[in-house]
Amino acid sequence: MKILAIADIHGDVENLFTILDKIREQTEFDVIVCPGDWTEINPPKGFTQLDIAMLILEELKRFGKPIIATPGNVDTKDIIPYLEEEGVSVHGRGIVIENVGFYGYGGAKTPFNTNIEPTDEELRLGLEKSYKEVKNAKLRVQVTHMPPYMTKIDLISSGMHVGSKIIRDFIEKNQPHVAISAHVHEAYGIDRIDNTYLINPGRLPEGRAGIITIDEENKKVGVDILKILV
Repeated sequence: MKILAIADIHGDVENLFTILDKIREQTEFDVIVCPGDWTEINPPKGFTQLDIAMLILEELKRFGKPIIATPGNVDTKDIIPYLEEEGVSVHGRGIVIENVGFYGYGGAKTPFNTNIEPTDEELRLGLEKSYKEVKNAKLRVQVTHMPPYMTKIDLISSGMHVGSKIIRDFIEKNQPHVAISAHVHEAYGIDRIDNTYLINPGRLPEGRAGIITIDEENKKVGVDILKILV
């Protein structure tokens, strides 16, 4: 299985369409994963954030591939039931595709009182609930908006680590094969916690995405950052 990870679109629909066209030309994949921040707090006049999320998801559907998603902290809460109704949400839920179980939880704690900021307890319980639904899958992929604490992918420009200790603890305990996250735009890249590969694909409108290759038979994983040529 080959997974395309895209993140932090922030309602940049104009660049999105161009970049998705380039992705069609440059790579092949089997599943799309988007760990949130589909929208921006101030959408274009006449549109809601939900309108923008719906437009983006409809565009992703044109690939004809399964989609896995969580909300980000900037997204409005009405996006959560929308993603559930579309059958793509792993926000406190699990989805198994072939032999790969996807689970996770969206949103992120920030100092800015944004739209979806789960408490540590909500995050822990959401991860536990979603993990139970896929724990028997041959391979497991965790999807969260917030990155795990004290890694290369939660490091902001000031040098501070701003990730979640709950997410890190969950990875250390359950050892998913891959953990995909987003949120910290400048910290795109790859890292590891024990046997778990970590990836923050970066902002899609900046021409960045992630590619995760899973060898299901041998349980081997490869991760890479894709620079989309525009």
